[in-house]
Amino acid sequence: MAVTLSERAAQHVTNYLTKRGKGVGIRLGVRTTGCSGMAYKLEFADEAPAGDEVFTSYGVTVFVDPKSLVYIDGTELDYSREGLNEGFKFNNPNVKNECGCGESFNV
Repeated sequence: MAVTLSERAAQHVTNYLTKRGKGVGIRLGVRTTGCSGMAYKLEFADEAPAGDEVFTSYGVTVFVDPKSLVYIDGTELDYSREGLNEGFKFNNPNVKNECGCGESFNV
């Protein structure tokens, strides 16, 4: 079981944590919502959450709560810039389908 970051995503997170001046990594999870049933949660972690699975990718620590890991195991978090749009992209091999806007998914 693993969740990884692309090199671009890791660099973006590292730069942001440096600008913030605090933080030990990021926390990734899912919540029930949206057209397709689940949506990703991504937040900066200022301390290690108790009970979370811990992964390291390109020097960035990624925390995942055990309930979410079932849905996002094998996911790579990427960061892309396309024209005027930029942001994180979740490459999740478990996704069966996504809503039209790409904000929610189901497995």
